[in-house]
Amino acid sequence: MKTIHLIFNAHIDPIWLWPWQAGLDAALATCRSACDRLDAHKDLYFSRGEAWVYRQIQRVDPALFRRIRQHVADGRWSIVGGWLIQPDCNLPSAWAMQEQVEIGQKYFLETFGMFPKTAYNVDTFGHAAFLPQLLRDAGQTQYVMMRPQEHEMALRARLFRWRGYADGGEVVTFRIAGGYCTGRLTVEHLRKATTELPPGVEHTMCFLGVGDHGGGPTEQQIAWCRENRDAVEGWRLEFSTPDRFFDATRAQVSALPVVTGELQHHAVGCYTVQRQVKVGVRRAEHLLRQAEIVREHLPLPDREPSRLEEAWERVCFNHFHDTLGGTCIPSAYTQVHAQLGHAAAIADDEIHTGLRRMLNAQPDAPLQRMVFFNASDLPYEGYTFVEPWLDWAAWDFGWRVLDEQGRAVPWQTMHPEASCNGLTRLLLRLSVLPGQTRVLRIDRVPGDPTLAFGLKISRKDARIVGRRAAVSLSGTGALVFGNTRLPLPRLHLIADRTDTWSHGIDRYPDGPAAEARWAAPVVVDRGPLMASLLRHGLIGRSTLTAEYRVYADEPYVEVRLRVHWAERHKVLKLVWAVKSDGRRSDGVMGGELERACDGKERPLRDRTLLLTPGGACLGVVCPDVFALDSTPKRLRFTLLRSPLLAHHDPHPDNAPRFTVADQGQHEFRFQFHCGRHVTGHLLDRNAFMWHRPLVVADLTRGMPPRTDV
Repeated sequence: MKTIHLIFNAHIDPIWLWPWQAGLDAALATCRSACDRLDAHKDLYFSRGEAWVYRQIQRVDPALFRRIRQHVADGRWSIVGGWLIQPDCNLPSAWAMQEQVEIGQKYFLETFGMFPKTAYNVDTFGHAAFLPQLLRDAGQTQYVMMRPQEHEMALRARLFRWRGYADGGEVVTFRIAGGYCTGRLTVEHLRKATTELPPGVEHTMCFLGVGDHGGGPTEQQIAWCRENRDAVEGWRLEFSTPDRFFDATRAQVSALPVVTGELQHHAVGCYTVQRQVKVGVRRAEHLLRQAEIVREHLPLPDREPSRLEEAWERVCFNHFHDTLGGTCIPSAYTQVHAQLGHAAAIADDEIHTGLRRMLNAQPDAPLQRMVFFNASDLPYEGYTFVEPWLDWAAWDFGWRVLDEQGRAVPWQTMHPEASCNGLTRLLLRLSVLPGQTRVLRIDRVPGDPTLAFGLKISRKDARIVGRRAAVSLSGTGALVFGNTRLPLPRLHLIADRTDTWSHGIDRYPDGPAAEARWAAPVVVDRGPLMASLLRHGLIGRSTLTAEYRVYADEPYVEVRLRVHWAERHKVLKLVWAVKSDGRRSDGVMGGELERACDGKERPLRDRTLLLTPGGACLGVVCPDVFALDSTPKRLRFTLLRSPLLAHHDPHPDNAPRFTVADQGQHEFRFQFHCGRHVTGHLLDRNAFMWHRPLVVADLTRGMPPRTDV
């Protein structure tokens, strides 16, 4: 007889159509019920993951936790997954996903003396190619998932060996059939689990138990399983666990089919909806890594007790797939943003207090100093802004900025952030190695104010020309790189009647329903380092501000876009009508991945690189964008969507107190590159410089006292 392993579990969303407090209540009730069922049925097993659930029960109900611990010791409560929660597996950064795993690993090793070999993300909306290597590095060799389901992605079998990359780590993976939780059981649910098995495999798993708001196995379900033990011809039912299933199929592993690449698509709308939480998670992840780097450069006596572990737990909890996927109720996000803000504030405090402790080693000096520290893993080679405090004095164009060797550093003044007089913003170009500190001085003795002007500006033609790149906004406009002239990227507003998840689609339609309408551009900056054109516009009911910057010696055009989003049931795409040879390399979690230019919506990290028929490369750096699609004739970046929040088809879309997603102001940054010099590494480095700007401090210690007041 072949064996259907019955996996009693309870999927618990700690936050979704309820706040996290209700998720905690569900976890307590579910685990209490599961203990009762195990006490009553000595042949039963229960599987449970997520360190967050165990830790909360340990804190809130020690007696219940002792019952769980005993069932674990007896081998009837199976710990699976082992991560903090079941996260979104597309959008977090690689180092944050490592934290996600390590937090859970530390907890289970300290509390139970073990870490499960079976990883477990049964409801996650797609799985990045980075995951198999992440799992192998953590000692996890088995993986259970469900999405994408059979109608969303064809796989070679239900049980397979998964490699993210051809030369990367491999994990044995099982795709759940039908669903990970059930209410009323049916024989058809059992039969689905027996489909698509590889030749020679005589074991499968069928998942049972009440969810998504917890519940687990019921007495009625247990009785039904006993009564229907022989309901599927040729198969027997056995109460079991994922580990017991993988042990039973171990002899067949070498013959299992291999699947290589990411596992997509499910719920493509979750790549972009609720943008604020995605931006908040990405910002907190980079800030926390910067804080770790600052701590590494402090002498041990200067290191205060770290609060970064607490901050990382806040961020990793909000990796949860419904949270980061943008599908929770609106009120739940008030607490999400508070938690992410708390984590970012801890990191920010550690960064800036740490830098100032580092500055205690600097000697006194008579000139005001601007200190720049590169809290990053990559070199900083580009532009930075600083607003030194000059005690309300206007910057004198004869003043100089001097480097450590006394050489003049080119500078340019810009409008300060505040709309008032008496403040100065300087634009500088600096090279700073990872972990390096640069100290520049402000020499207020008038010198030669002449700076080489590296840009040509034509107000009449709305054109800026640098040595390596140019932009024109006249007529249809163009981006120019040497002898290559490319069209301007354009904004398209497209109808989108899908629900919050965008269930049932793998792409958004071609459009547009509307294009942007722009006023005449104006010149804003015209200095020796950078010049800019700014124009205001409208698209649909939303207002726009687009700024185009060209730097004297940089091979790219920078675009900064501000959108005040006021749409409903629309999607906003930035479209660049450029041709490729059908090959594209996208930034993804943990690196890059070649993808087909097939028009499908895909998650994105920071950048994309296109190969053109002529052999040149087109690159776009876009650290504030989370998804794109492309065909051989165009690239489309998904900026914003406006479905109703927590709207799941087939609801009739008649909620009287609905909330429309992402209303309000959003900002995006882009760099457009063209040439044979463009590589994925270059684009990644430039994205990192935006994510991890230089940490800046004023240093006035040693300056002579003022005598004019």
